[in-house]
Amino acid sequence: METNPNWFLRARLKTRQLLLLIALDEQRNIHRASEELHMTQPAASKQLKDLEEMLGVQLFDRLPRGMEPTIYGETMIRHARMALTSLSLAHEDIVAIKAGLSGQVDIGTIMTPGISLLPVAITRTKAQAPKLRIGVEMEQSNILLEQLQRGRLDFMIGRIPERQSAEGLSYEELGDEPACAVVRPGHPLLKARNLSLRDIASQPWILPPQGSILRARCELMFRRAGLEVPSNVVDTTAVLLIKPLLQQTDALNVMPVAVAKYYESQNVLNILPIELPCRMDAYGIITVDGHIMSPGASLLLKAVREVAKEMY
Repeated sequence: METNPNWFLRARLKTRQLLLLIALDEQRNIHRASEELHMTQPAASKQLKDLEEMLGVQLFDRLPRGMEPTIYGETMIRHARMALTSLSLAHEDIVAIKAGLSGQVDIGTIMTPGISLLPVAITRTKAQAPKLRIGVEMEQSNILLEQLQRGRLDFMIGRIPERQSAEGLSYEELGDEPACAVVRPGHPLLKARNLSLRDIASQPWILPPQGSILRARCELMFRRAGLEVPSNVVDTTAVLLIKPLLQQTDALNVMPVAVAKYYESQNVLNILPIELPCRMDAYGIITVDGHIMSPGASLLLKAVREVAKEMY
């Protein structure tokens, strides 16, 4: 007898043959079984004979008054029922998933993955589930965490701040976030060679507000270099305000490299040729323990993980 565990693939086992086994078990008569399956009796006999030949055993004893399964037949019938039940459940799962994929998924993200990773992941998800409504909140991690814990978000991409409890949360690291200095196109400093922190410390700056992690890291960078922190500063993270302020002044702004590269590709601003010893902590996927994801949320989360693996 065939020992290959995938014998049924090589033998081209048909679902029809499984249904025939079950009908024969119930009817114990080839004529009635073939009628039940809307087959001719010769076609049913041939399918049974083909199955017996590919297995190398007799599945039914042919008796004067019908048919009786052999010990091999009983085994095959049991497995045929299991296989068909499994296929039936697969169909039910697919129907449920399709229904779920026309629902709503709500996620939160910080800026860097929101501008680089997430658009690719959403595009992939939409290709598979066009009717899935995807809501995206772009905010600071502490604000997103509060919404996640209140059940308003399915998952988020961000950080768990040091002061915040990570209890009841799962964290899956994706990447870190180096920062850079940006200016308007045509800014005089773009032509400068060997720019140092000293050259930029006294310039006007647009910085994230006091109390934010990036502001603290930026000020620490200047202090470590023995310099005064910038004093001519506008505090904001609103990109709609930052863009015109940069364009109308010679101010500098600090932002994550991935975000800066995006705006540079749009010719909105340029990255200054200086490597800042300033970076944000790593960020990742954050979920609430025990939260059961909808099929749509699971699909988007899977896409986020795939894209992250390619990018990082």
